[in-house]
Amino acid sequence: MKAGARKNVRILAFTLLVVMLGYGMIMPVMPFLIEQLGAGGTELGWLVSTYSLMQLVCAPLWGMLSDRIGRKPVIAIGVLGYAITLFLFGLATQFWMLFVARTLAGMLSSAAMPTSMAYISDNAPEGERSGGMGQLGAAIGAGVVAGPLLGGLLSSRSLSLPFFVGAALAGVAFLLVLLLLPESRPNPETAKKQPLRWHDLRQVFSSPAGLLLLLIFIMSFGLANFQGIIGLYAVDKFGFTTGQVGALWMVIGAVLILGQGGLTGPLTKRFGELPLIRLGLAGGAAGFLFISLAVGFPTLLLALGFFTLALALIGPALNAYISQFAGGHQGAVMGLNSAASSLGRVVGPLLAGPLFDLNVEYPLWSGAATLLAGAVLAITRLHGAKRPESGRTG
Repeated sequence: MKAGARKNVRILAFTLLVVMLGYGMIMPVMPFLIEQLGAGGTELGWLVSTYSLMQLVCAPLWGMLSDRIGRKPVIAIGVLGYAITLFLFGLATQFWMLFVARTLAGMLSSAAMPTSMAYISDNAPEGERSGGMGQLGAAIGAGVVAGPLLGGLLSSRSLSLPFFVGAALAGVAFLLVLLLLPESRPNPETAKKQPLRWHDLRQVFSSPAGLLLLLIFIMSFGLANFQGIIGLYAVDKFGFTTGQVGALWMVIGAVLILGQGGLTGPLTKRFGELPLIRLGLAGGAAGFLFISLAVGFPTLLLALGFFTLALALIGPALNAYISQFAGGHQGAVMGLNSAASSLGRVVGPLLAGPLFDLNVEYPLWSGAATLLAGAVLAITRLHGAKRPESGRTG
């Protein structure tokens, strides 16, 4: 990858890091803020669900807009809007203000991820796309890990401070995008003459991209299924302390960053995206079973590392592989990609919770079955898939 391209990837990675830091910093603060404003669990559930729902709805729209007006303005609008919503969150004195700010945050932050992936797809050669996607994934993973830690530290001084710090970081990301990030599409105005039509969208779903969107949902569902219950699982089954649970999450974050940031690119160049997708889905299914067979802290740590590494390799490979079938609609397809991932994050915890109440092992077994089904689909339905000609969809 050329020096200019590496610089652009670093700017995009920092932008997504900031978005996920802002998301993660809110999580440890939210329960205390809700209580301070006289709200309860129902209101907290609405805040969490609304953010994901807005991302689900808006990500494809932002992606399609980036196809028409270019990637840079959409990323800039998204990150600036996110900075403003975090600032408004910090100023909120009533629940409805939190709800409005959180809704707007979901709408605007959803512009960053699909458009950043489309940016990578525009310029990176096919052999290097997974590496670029992996660096974005590593930044997201770093934000997921560091966000709650930073939020907990800052909130000890003031419950509003994490939001103001997040807004400031998002402002820095906006300036970097505005001043240093070039447009990835030299003539985005030509796309205005070729809007995404229903026929084009139907071609996307009937091409291998449709199956890849299903696999992205399956991967996201499996990961969210796991993330939603693993802390409670460790406490209920093994009686772990908060320190031990924290150590588990640190290992998960470290493996995620290492896998996506350091291993995905070289492995993709050597073996290609499709083998990694198949191996990752099968490895994720096996990882769920290894977790259920763990008998203590060391074995659970190893099982979690194996599981996380398997899924860490899938995400960038899926993102890079689906870009090959997007033709002239990279933004739209990456928006659908982000929507499928958001849907998995919504559905996964909703199913894992009730299953956990029935039996602590049921969420792991259901996750294993889902990822195994995805592996079977990848092996039987994606074999020998041919890419469309340049500029076509499907």
